[in-house]
Amino acid sequence: MEFVEKCVLEVKAGEINKYVHIVEVFQAPMYRYCSRMLGNRQEAEDAVQDILVKAFEKLHMYEPNVGFSPWLYRIAHYHCLNLLRKRGVQRKFQSWFRQDAVTESAEQTITGRLFGEPLSSAITALSAEERSLLILRVLEEKSFAEIGEISGKSAEAVKKKYGRLRLKLQKLMEQKGGVGYAKGQSHTSR
Repeated sequence: MEFVEKCVLEVKAGEINKYVHIVEVFQAPMYRYCSRMLGNRQEAEDAVQDILVKAFEKLHMYEPNVGFSPWLYRIAHYHCLNLLRKRGVQRKFQSWFRQDAVTESAEQTITGRLFGEPLSSAITALSAEERSLLILRVLEEKSFAEIGEISGKSAEAVKKKYGRLRLKLQKLMEQKGGVGYAKGQSHTSR
């Protein structure tokens, strides 16, 4: 990521055209993260654009002592959490005025297709922050230290939370009649 750090310094020094290189490096990983968090292709595409614009606007606040990748993922993390919170409020509001049959959300459909039952049911039962931790650790393969930088917590706190999350997922899956996630998963600390 030396190339990225060099580009960041050049952009901060006024060479804003170098930001295109940062976008090229992070657009696909940001999309993967956002689509997994939001479960909706269009929302994920919009979120990536918003995140990359937000990062550009706040680049003056970036300090090189923290890697650029965790800094950008932190912006993405909070952006997605805010979108999910807004979505929850909107659903709650809409449910007050509509009593017809409840249909599965795009997020639930995608999660079901990606993970199958009962894992998808267990994942949808997680809070947005728990889902983010799971995505960052398992699917994005981030270390506990990186996740700590992203979430603003210590690596040790993230590791403990991940341990509790694995147990919670295992219990949820057992309730749904599936095999335990934690038994088959072996993510050691990096």
